[in-house]
Order: sequence, then structure tokens, then C-alpha cells
Amino acid sequence: MFITTACGSAGGSGSEPSGNAPAPPITSAETFGEEHSGSYHIGPVDFAETEWHNACAPYPAKIQEIYGPYLAGVDVSLGGDGSLCDACALITTGLGKQIVVRIVTYGVSKAPGDMDLSPEAYEHIHGDDPAGTPENPRPMTWKLARCPDSGNIYLQYQTEANPWWTSLWVRNGGLPIKQVEVKGANDAGFIALSRTPDGPFTDNDGFGEGAFELRITGADDQVITQSYGGFTSGELVETAAQFQ
Repeated sequence: MFITTACGSAGGSGSEPSGNAPAPPITSAETFGEEHSGSYHIGPVDFAETEWHNACAPYPAKIQEIYGPYLAGVDVSLGGDGSLCDACALITTGLGKQIVVRIVTYGVSKAPGDMDLSPEAYEHIHGDDPAGTPENPRPMTWKLARCPDSGNIYLQYQTEANPWWTSLWVRNGGLPIKQVEVKGANDAGFIALSRTPDGPFTDNDGFGEGAFELRITGADDQVITQSYGGFTSGELVETAAQFQ
């Protein structure tokens, strides 16, 4: 897979976080939505972007630490609108091995259901499958999944965000994000934000100055509402909530 070079602007270091060895991968999860079929490949997909830019980047060190090393990229036909940025997926290989991965990029692959993986994710599930073919060497299926429990949702504001143009990523959601809405002090109701291909949600008219409410809807229609007195461009903010 050749990963696209969609870009964004946000605060936070692009370097890999330091720390101890990663925890073992999660190998089961609640799944939902369409099942996709294809092959898995070693991208590599990594936060260091050793070969390819991550289309849903940049990722602050704190988010890299939370997500861990088990990462994936999907085909542009599925993720090119940014809707799968930061979602999790459960992969099941033809040999029955499973792993939950976090989607952080997308690109052009040989088949819509193919996935590129980080070296750590690839190593965990790799095996020589006698059912493999030159066109489909490592058969697998995958579905969107509930992410591992890793604390609250985070908001990552773009470095150019301001009261008149406001844009932010929603990171570490336990579910794929279906919609983000804002209600400013002078708004009669909530206004839906648009999502761009690198994953952030944007209000082209801005949140305005002062207090606002954010309403985040998950893939299963759970709704989280948070209130804030304002925001600072480039900041990473931990919310007080997570999908159940």
C-alpha cells in the first residue's frame, strides 16, 4: 500500500513517546458494521512515519502513548473522507489469529479490504497461510470494533484554530465518531461540524469567543456533551467522558 500524504496542523510532538515495552495486544472486541475482506501487509505504519506519512496525523506524544504500537492503515476508498481516523478494528486472519488495531492512516492498496499494519501488529498475527494466493497472500477479514479501555476522549485543536475558524481532532474515542456539534453562547442550537480527509472536525465560522458546548456522537448513537469556557489553539484537552 502506498500511503497518501494528507496533512494537518496541530500541536504536539511528532516523535515517538518513550516508556516501557508495550502491553500485549487486545485480541477480542465487540464489533459492528460491514465485514471487509482482503490481505494484511506490513506498511510499515508507525508514528515515526519511517516510510509513509500518517493521513490522520499529527499525533501528540500523549496520544501515541495511549494508542500504543498496534496500528493500521485502510484503503482510501474506505477511509479517504477521514471518517475512520482513530477508529479501531478487529482483524481475523485465515488462520484464526486476531488483533485489535487503531486506524491512523489510509492510502491506495491492491484491494479495498486490504490493510497495512505496524510491525508489531503484523508480527502478532503473521503466519504462512496455505490458502494464500499471489493476489491475496495473507487472507483476513476485519470489522470496526470497540477500542480498548484507555481513559477519556481527548480534543486536539489545530494550531491555526481561532474563534473565527475552529478545527479539532477527537482522539481516543472508544467508538468511531459519527458526528461532532457545537453550541456557542449566541447559538440557538447545536451546529454540526464538517469533517475533512485528515480527520478533524471543522467549524468554518468558528466557535466564537467565550464559552461553548461540544456534543460528540458515537457510531452507536451514544452522545457525550461537554462544556468549556474557551480553547487555546494547538492544545490537547482531556475531556471528562468516554463512550460506554
